[in-house]
Amino acid sequence: MHISQFNDWLVGLFVQSSHRLFNRKWALLSPVFICLILLNPSLSQAQPQVAEYEQKVTDLSAAVHMEKKVLVMGDSLSAAYGIDAEKGWVSLLAQHNPTLKVVNASISGETTSGGKQRLAALLDKHQPDVMILELGANDALRGQNLNVTQANLQYMIEACQSREAGCRVILFGVQLPTNYGPAYDALFQKMYRDLAEKNNLLFDPFFIEPVALDPDLMQEDGLHPNAAAQPMILERILPLIQQATGVEP
Repeated sequence: MHISQFNDWLVGLFVQSSHRLFNRKWALLSPVFICLILLNPSLSQAQPQVAEYEQKVTDLSAAVHMEKKVLVMGDSLSAAYGIDAEKGWVSLLAQHNPTLKVVNASISGETTSGGKQRLAALLDKHQPDVMILELGANDALRGQNLNVTQANLQYMIEACQSREAGCRVILFGVQLPTNYGPAYDALFQKMYRDLAEKNNLLFDPFFIEPVALDPDLMQEDGLHPNAAAQPMILERILPLIQQATGVEP
């Protein structure tokens, strides 16, 4: 054999032997490499990340589904008269439960006639699930015929209840100052009770009762609760709001 041919044969033998050795080693090491790949955090995170994303989507969908819109139609007792707006019971309600979208359409001095005129546009705009109706006191303080007041409130109740999506009404009543006489106040109280019974409403006949007779919880006019009274008012009405919305307080 020529020396060059012998060299070629020797090189080929070495290459073949090296390939066989590499293949044997790879056969032994490949399970180890597979385990390392499976345990690599950057690769193993894909599936948990998908699951986490799906859970976030589910949670968001549930939150949107649970959100309830509450429209408050009231007067100064709901408009935070004489105190900072964020300290009023309506604002406290929104802060207390983020799943409630609370719209405060209350105006100090508002009458049932004014509320009646504004209501249709508010219902169209906000599409509430629940309407809290707290009007009538200013009608009585002005000596208005209570039959007119009752008719206005009935109109507002029906406007809410007759909406295609449905709208539940909570009715809040109040009591008049003693100087208006017991007979007129009795008629005033009866008006609220009759409305609640006729329309099967959730009803509180005197929603500021826990604070109304405590001078430390009322403003100097003796008619409007102060800031310290607002959490107590909210505590009283929360069960009714929970019942109407189905949202835990």
